[in-house]
Amino acid sequence: MSARILGISAFYHDSAAALVVDGKVVAAAQEERFTRRKHDARFPQRAIEYCLSEAGIEASELDHVVFYEKPFLRFERLLETYLAVAPSGFGSFLKAIPQWIHQKLQLPREMDRGLGGRYGKRYVFAEHHESHAASAFYPSPFEEAAILTVDGVGEWATSSLGYGTSNRITLTQELRFPHSLGLLYSAFTYFCGFRVNSGEYKLMGLAPYGKPRYESQIRSKLIDLREDGSFRLDQSYFNYCQGLTMTSRRFDDLFGGPPRKPESELTQRELDLAASVQLVAEDVLLRMARHLSKETGSSNLCLAGGVALNCVANGRLLRESPFERIWIQPASGDAGGALGAALFTWHQLLGKPRRPSIPDSQSGSLLGPSLEAGEIESALKARGLAYRRIESPDVLCAEVAKLLAEGQVVGWAQGRMEFGPRALGSRSILGDARNPEMQRKMNLKIKFRESFRPFAPIVLREKASAFFSLKPEEDSPYMLIVAPVKEDQRRGGNAGAEGLDQIRNVRSTVPAVTHVDYSARIQTVDTERSPLLRRLLEEFERRTGCPMLVNTSFNIRGEPIVCTAEDAARCFLATEMDALVVGEFLLLKSEQGDVASDERSDYLARYGDD
Repeated sequence: MSARILGISAFYHDSAAALVVDGKVVAAAQEERFTRRKHDARFPQRAIEYCLSEAGIEASELDHVVFYEKPFLRFERLLETYLAVAPSGFGSFLKAIPQWIHQKLQLPREMDRGLGGRYGKRYVFAEHHESHAASAFYPSPFEEAAILTVDGVGEWATSSLGYGTSNRITLTQELRFPHSLGLLYSAFTYFCGFRVNSGEYKLMGLAPYGKPRYESQIRSKLIDLREDGSFRLDQSYFNYCQGLTMTSRRFDDLFGGPPRKPESELTQRELDLAASVQLVAEDVLLRMARHLSKETGSSNLCLAGGVALNCVANGRLLRESPFERIWIQPASGDAGGALGAALFTWHQLLGKPRRPSIPDSQSGSLLGPSLEAGEIESALKARGLAYRRIESPDVLCAEVAKLLAEGQVVGWAQGRMEFGPRALGSRSILGDARNPEMQRKMNLKIKFRESFRPFAPIVLREKASAFFSLKPEEDSPYMLIVAPVKEDQRRGGNAGAEGLDQIRNVRSTVPAVTHVDYSARIQTVDTERSPLLRRLLEEFERRTGCPMLVNTSFNIRGEPIVCTAEDAARCFLATEMDALVVGEFLLLKSEQGDVASDERSDYLARYGDD
């Protein structure tokens, strides 16, 4: 019999929905893309509606609806924690409990409402790290693999180790709250003035500008780390168990003063703190991986959980761990839990067989809504925009490659939207990686974000090893691996510059995608996953000799990645992008007249803070 399974994650951050039909992932999307509210944690009403419409079914036709974690176990952890620290956590308790009583402990009622009362069967609840593990293993190309999931916290677990084979996963070991690598990293994110559950990737990007001067303090005071990667955190330095902040006054004293105020100037302290905690996090993950390799004997590793989005650490796992092959869930955070919960139900609970696919069964993570020509043209006409329709893919790619080669920045929206936090060439902003001014231009004039933040290259898969320290057979289709730029591609250096002053130095033949430590967060492009994007790269290489481009997400600071043609047009008009390509339609900023200047102030007022 056919089985339609809807997975849901909600009420913490990055709520999402995913639909699996007879074991195939039909659709998956984050709620934020529809509501335009960054990290939207509300019930994923719009995402569910999209998933059902993609399959052409109603909620009444679903066979199973599964939530990605067990709320009563999480609530148990909250109560036990508040009792353990009482009375100091009373303010946090008063803030948290009403939402639990009225919503989070009433999930069947909330899901009934969200599904319009049309689903009449029982709900399924997976465990948080089971959902992460399922999202990592089941879409992977491996028949068997070790599984590592690491995040802030689920119900109790903060890290889980396990093994997957055929259609079964088994989690064998776990680290429990409050001892959490994700929360340790988030504590430093908070202390350096960035937003928790949002700014961790900024901390990772900031780390190469600093030196690990505080590493010894972290190791001697904060974390008692064992050889197998297990550890304990000294809770006297933290405040997340009982308070509304991540760190305590002892943390302030240890690191030379109070936390940096958001948006204030970054100092050398923040740069060095970022470098220090990044190095410690990498060491923890490498120890966990080595232990897991000994326990399982597998040469394959699957990763998920929010910490699996730390692509610098992932690069070290690929190069230095005993594992020969690594597959990382592109939506490794809580959003991916919706997908994992649905796949867990199909394979583990219903016992359905699994046949691994090559390159994987994630479909390039292009699982969101598609852009249709009629809808695109209607949106452009409604705004009175000037455009050209170019129906030949070859002609379109030739036109766009020419613009890029001339130094123009192009918004590129094609096909189905990506599932997960990375833009993978379907909702992307593209530029010339050879241009030494491109990073600064895209950060300050288009993304409106901090100038220190690096950009990623998209590169033809077979050409990646010519520029980066990757083996010819190694792949990074989901922009989740950082690798060094090869020595023969490096130029100049950082001599005479320290801290953020290193930004202006030209470091390689592709300076726009080379970070200050000569590294790059790589996305390889193949025909199977991204045929049109590959065609564009091939045309750009034919014109310039360079097989790569800058790729960043199609949004500005504080805005979710664009979903529709209307979203793309609005972002194009409000920024200094030179051109926009939506489906078959090409728009040039120079041809838009006054329309292009009317949008900016309202748009930037709405977003502009992440």
